[in-house]
Amino acid sequence: MMTDIITSLFLLLGSFLMLLAGIGIIRMPDLLTRMHATSKAGALGAGLMACGFAVYFPEASLVVRALAVVVFVIMTAPVAAHVLARAGYFVGIKLWEGTVKDVIKERYDLKTHQLGSSARKRDD
Repeated sequence: MMTDIITSLFLLLGSFLMLLAGIGIIRMPDLLTRMHATSKAGALGAGLMACGFAVYFPEASLVVRALAVVVFVIMTAPVAAHVLARAGYFVGIKLWEGTVKDVIKERYDLKTHQLGSSARKRDD
């Protein structure tokens, strides 16, 4: 009985976070903010759902697999979101008009395609 309640809580909270990630995709104005919403809420939602699976099936091999899924998602989701956002930026995806500061634009050299640590003087 207690296992069912804990499992239900993990699954419901995970499902809620996944729903928030889906709403973030629809409601956010540009690629970067959409990536922000989906990477955090999606990774945490998937992790909570895997924890619910581990609680419901308490066999050691299944718990280890569920924890491996959690670790894998937590380690790869931010990196994947960063790479996708960076690729989207460099292929020319427009930022939201409400974006206050574009730090990459100040530090990116169009000739060498290098991203520096300090602001560069741009020719364009």
